[in-house]
Amino acid sequence: MFKKFDEKESISGVQQLKSSVQKGIRNKLIEQYPHIEGHIDQVLPKKDSFRIVKCHDHIEILVNGAGDQLFFRHREGSWMPTLKLYHKFPFFLPMEQVDKGAIRFVLSGANIMCPGLTSPGACMTPVDKGT
Repeated sequence: MFKKFDEKESISGVQQLKSSVQKGIRNKLIEQYPHIEGHIDQVLPKKDSFRIVKCHDHIEILVNGAGDQLFFRHREGSWMPTLKLYHKFPFFLPMEQVDKGAIRFVLSGANIMCPGLTSPGACMTPVDKGT
C-alpha cells in the first residue's frame, strides 16, 4: 500500500477537517477501539486542527496540526493506527502472544496459525468474531 510512496506524486489532496467531522472521527475511534477512550484527548486533542491527506489508491491519512500521521484507512474502511502511534499506545489493539517456538517464524514474516496461539506459552485475549 505504502511501498512506493512519494509525497509529490502520491498525494492527491489535503482537506482541513471541521470540528463536527473531527468529533465524528473521535466517536468512531472510541467505538472501534474501546481501550482508547481514556487517552483520546492525548491522541486527538479537541483544540488541535486535523487534516485528511488523500492519496492515490483510495488511501486517507489522518494528520494532526504538527504533521504527525495518526491513523489511515483504505476506501471507507475502518481507521487503523499507524505503527508510530501504536508504539506510543500499544493497548489500542488486543494483544496475542505466540509460544516460544513460533517467534523466529513470526519475525521472519510468517502468518500466525492456531497451534502457535493455543500451545503452552501462548496467550490469547478474548475478542469478538471478525476483529
